[in-house]
Amino acid sequence: MKIAAIAYSSDGCKVLLRLKEIFGDDIDVCCKTSSDTHGIEDVGMNVTLWTEQVFKNYDALISVGAIGIVVRHISHFVKNKCVDPAVIAIDDLGRYVIPILSGHIGGANELAKRISSELGSTAIITTSTDIHNRFAVDVFAKKNRLFITSMSKAKDVSARLIDGRFVGFSSDFPIEGDIPSELTPSDGGEFGIKVTESIDDRPFDETLVLIPKDIIIGVGCKRDTNPKVMESFVKDVLRRENISEHRIKRVASIDIKKDEDAIIELSERYGADLSFYNDVELNSIDGTFSSSEFVKRITDVDCVCERSAVCGGGELIMRKYASDGMTIALAKEPVVLRLM
Repeated sequence: MKIAAIAYSSDGCKVLLRLKEIFGDDIDVCCKTSSDTHGIEDVGMNVTLWTEQVFKNYDALISVGAIGIVVRHISHFVKNKCVDPAVIAIDDLGRYVIPILSGHIGGANELAKRISSELGSTAIITTSTDIHNRFAVDVFAKKNRLFITSMSKAKDVSARLIDGRFVGFSSDFPIEGDIPSELTPSDGGEFGIKVTESIDDRPFDETLVLIPKDIIIGVGCKRDTNPKVMESFVKDVLRRENISEHRIKRVASIDIKKDEDAIIELSERYGADLSFYNDVELNSIDGTFSSSEFVKRITDVDCVCERSAVCGGGELIMRKYASDGMTIALAKEPVVLRLM
């Protein structure tokens, strides 16, 4: 997690120094105060502009000072819980750690608990499922890399569990751990959660579908391929193979393509991880792969897309398909759900 933190007083800067000890290189700290900064650098710009940059480039924002300060600055940039970074307020004596945005999906609650444990302070958690000690479907989805198809139904899950109403649970994948007592293992009923590859698999009268991110796209392309052409090519393949774009976990290729805009933008389009492997790593993969002498002369690897797809541990489910200087292969990772 990449963290940005800011303080507004001399005491707040002391808290930043303690946070720097906890998080090391994972945290960037700055301040906005005319008092003693204890060596913390000034933010160097308008704090609202700084906050905008943090929302774009960091996973979490920690504000050491009054809650009102950070609320005013983040109010311009808040979108929704699926994309907003975690935001935490800490008083300038470090006594209270308060998550105020993206408590579950953004990880603010867990981060606050860690900070409070390290500082010996109190975490003030206000989300209903936490204070009622109920199953939190958004936390479950985040930890298991599951796409939530409906945030409104996810809210309904929490409301029903807090009220003690029926919520069924069904999964097409193996589960480690015990299903929480407030969920009812079932394949039918008025309301429930279904973990499945298909967005159309809805066994309950009202179903929250959770889709695992388990597909790795291995790609290759000629230099300076148009990103829009690559996106269209991949979309057509996914449609043909009946694979939801929500299942894309990683885009992978050879490291000589690490500056290729078409590949970089493809990973951004799907919100997927991006991995590049060198020729030694790709050639070390056991298996039978498609082979191209031309590709091997250029890259020292006989098939970039297939080997890239399986290099991270997936099983090849679609071999190389080529079109207009672009190649794609698909691999699938095993899915095992872990319940808290």
